[in-house]
Amino acid sequence: MNPSEERLLRIVQAIDRFTEISGFFVAWLVVPILGAMVYEVVARYAFGAPTIWAFEISYMFYGALFMLGTAYALRKGAHIRTDLFWHKFSNRTKGWIDLIAYLVFLFPGVIMVLWVGYEEAVYAYEIMERSEQTAWRPVMWPFKAAVPVSAALLLIQGVSEVIKAWHAIRTGELLTPAEEIQV
Repeated sequence: MNPSEERLLRIVQAIDRFTEISGFFVAWLVVPILGAMVYEVVARYAFGAPTIWAFEISYMFYGALFMLGTAYALRKGAHIRTDLFWHKFSNRTKGWIDLIAYLVFLFPGVIMVLWVGYEEAVYAYEIMERSEQTAWRPVMWPFKAAVPVSAALLLIQGVSEVIKAWHAIRTGELLTPAEEIQV
């Protein structure tokens, strides 16, 4: 293995490790969702006193969990792939398909989401935008900030996936999402 290829694989290792760690922390958003839902059910049915905040907490945290988990899902290969013919392709062909898909579809779309999401989050912060869904009216900027943060995480993992696709094109060897990359 030449030094430049070794360097690229080290970058892949570092990005994948970062995504694994960020995915671990994002998964903890389930705890406030669960806590809010349990509290709401007990308050509503045991005490006849529903909350005004549980609905918004649940959709905001679930939305953030869903968005922030996209990079981890890409790392694990959990996104949908139309694989009717996929298993018949050579590893080099799979690398070309992935490389083109990431460069033509993933990166432009995610960059647009990052840009627009950032502008929306900053604007929501500047005007201290509040939700109109319930009487609780929480501020919206933390919820809206999850969009550009998730786009940034997805772009970072996308770089790793492009390097993996390039590796498959050059060597004919797939670096599958589940296996550890040895340098």
